[in-house]
Amino acid sequence: MAILSVNAGSSTLKFSIHPLHDAQALPSVLNGSIQGLEPGGAPVLDWSFQGRAQSRQLPVTELDPFDHALQRLGQLLASDPAIPVIEAIAHRVVHGGQDFSASVLVTDTILSQLTDLSSLAPLHQPQNLKGIRAFQKAFPSLPQIACFDTAFHATLPEVDYTFALPQALTRQGVRRYGFHGLSYQYVMGVLLERSEQARGRVLMAHLGNGASLCAAQNGLSCSTSMGFSALDGLMMGTRTGSIDPGVLLYLMEQGWDHDRLETLLYKQSGLLGVSGVSADMRRLRADGSAAAKAAIDLFTYRVVRESGAMVACLGGLDLLAFSGGIGEHDTELRAQMGQRLAWLGVVIDPLLNNQATGNEVMAIHAPESRVQVWVVPTDEGLVAAREAARLI
Repeated sequence: MAILSVNAGSSTLKFSIHPLHDAQALPSVLNGSIQGLEPGGAPVLDWSFQGRAQSRQLPVTELDPFDHALQRLGQLLASDPAIPVIEAIAHRVVHGGQDFSASVLVTDTILSQLTDLSSLAPLHQPQNLKGIRAFQKAFPSLPQIACFDTAFHATLPEVDYTFALPQALTRQGVRRYGFHGLSYQYVMGVLLERSEQARGRVLMAHLGNGASLCAAQNGLSCSTSMGFSALDGLMMGTRTGSIDPGVLLYLMEQGWDHDRLETLLYKQSGLLGVSGVSADMRRLRADGSAAAKAAIDLFTYRVVRESGAMVACLGGLDLLAFSGGIGEHDTELRAQMGQRLAWLGVVIDPLLNNQATGNEVMAIHAPESRVQVWVVPTDEGLVAAREAARLI
């Protein structure tokens, strides 16, 4: 038996199969994705099983692209007797709001409650929930488990999650929630297994198209850079990160409406907006233009600046960990961060840093470093699968 862990986006579906042993979910034995699910797209199913990678172009039909993709996924899962039988499906859901601080078995009532939170994460929440509904239709006999990116931050102290707004708004749920919780839960678990210093003052940097920081102490989240929505904090691939709300008032005075502002904040800003080239850090590194360099420099500066705030909340630093697409692969950014955080006692070994390519968990600090530095390839799918296994 196994758990199928999925992450549904607007045009892609990522999935992994995690066998169960003694009711515990194990690392995945099959990984894959279906891309091109947007209207007019050309769906492609890619997967890897038993060391063999395969790809299949899916025919375009009159069916909803997502529904058709799930039909083909079901056929794939039944095509090889070596693939474990699926017992439940674990879904990554970005926002759990105030009511969901732990993973839950999905019901119609819960789906309705989660739908009401869509305005808090308009880029992700509707797609996550569309995925759940599609899987309910395609696999009606299997339990569906919602696993929340906000849940890891349920331990934030009130002084950290409260905005300086009238209490009536706070009671309505206008507060800091934090995100990337499945990633942080995985990274924290790995660190606790490998380092005694992980029980001290830890700064985790999940750096990718979405980017955030999390300060943790004794393994628990105590501060994070993302807030009410997934817009706050660090500059990201296409999102602004923290911005003076006066800018939004100014644009509204210029006639900008809600939809135009939402598009600006979520899809036209960040690395893409500053560079005018791309939201992909790899492409910006290769581009070499002044605009690309300016975007990289700003991204790095914002990570360092926000790191200082996290360290102040912790009262010092014992361990720094990188994860996410940029954090796991961009050696130059890690080196620059190490240099700029040297005042904390951070010393990164250049050779170890270059060897850390995101394929394995690695410590990259020099022997004289007072702060341990780790690169931890994240696995949100495994965390979701473990949550589902616990619930069923």
